[in-house]
Parts: sequence; C-alpha cells; structure tokens
Amino acid sequence: MSNRTALRHTRKAAAAMIIAVAALGLTACQDSEADTSSSSSSPSASAPQSPTAKTPDDSANTTPSGTPKKSDGRCTNQINYAGDPRSNAEINSIGEETGHCPKPQKAETPSGTPKKPGVSCTNQINYAGDPRPNAEINTIGEKTGYCPPVQHQ
Repeated sequence: MSNRTALRHTRKAAAAMIIAVAALGLTACQDSEADTSSSSSSPSASAPQSPTAKTPDDSANTTPSGTPKKSDGRCTNQINYAGDPRSNAEINSIGEETGHCPKPQKAETPSGTPKKPGVSCTNQINYAGDPRPNAEINTIGEKTGYCPPVQHQ
C-alpha cells in the first residue's frame, strides 16, 4: 500500500471516529435531558421553558378539545379535515395521544391574485420591475394557486 493510500484510509477512519463520537455524544445528551427533566438544575445553557408554555401550532400539547376519538377509528375518518394544513398522520397522531380529534384548522389564504387555470402568473399580471425571475413567480402561482403580489425594487 502506498503512503497516499494509507494516509487516505487514516483520514477516513479518523473522520468516521469523530462522527461516531459526536453521534454518541448527542444521544447521551438527549437521554440525560429526558432523565433529568424533573431535576431542579439543567445542564442546558438555554432558558428554561415553562411546562405550561404552549405554542399556537403545538396542538398535541393542548388540553384535549374537539371530538372524542372513537377507539377503533382515525380522526381523519371521523371529521372532514379538507383544507387543514396538517398531514393526516399528524392529525391522527394528535388523536391517538390525546384521545380527542383536534379541531380542523383553516389554511391561510396566500396573498395575491387567484391564478387562472392554464395561464402562467407572468402572463396574467404585469411583473415589470419585479426583481424575481419569471420562473420563480410562476412556480409560486402553481404551488399556491395564487399569483404573488408584484415586488418593487
């Protein structure tokens, strides 16, 4: 084996060792945080969070509300979640965890003009002076169903 090949193998082995140690370290930190969550001191440098703090999007941690989940069914089979921005899996997981199907959420209506079928946004609206490429503007329209508002420089 040449010196270059040996050096290459040594570098790869060292990199693999560093990755393995880092992964074990992260796993150990996660396990210790879960085990020490009831202790008064935290090894974390981040600000402590209140156990009652809830974010608006964290439906799984809210007090059960909505329709009680049937023991043999999925929430998405009990309630019409059409237009809800969450995935079926997320909705059903909330139902499994809380025992209640979450209330349907309404997706935010994008700003802009409704896109006409078969017409690109750049052919529907005058985007002269908008710094974005036409492809980006048209992709937004295809994905959301709305042509984005014109941006001026």
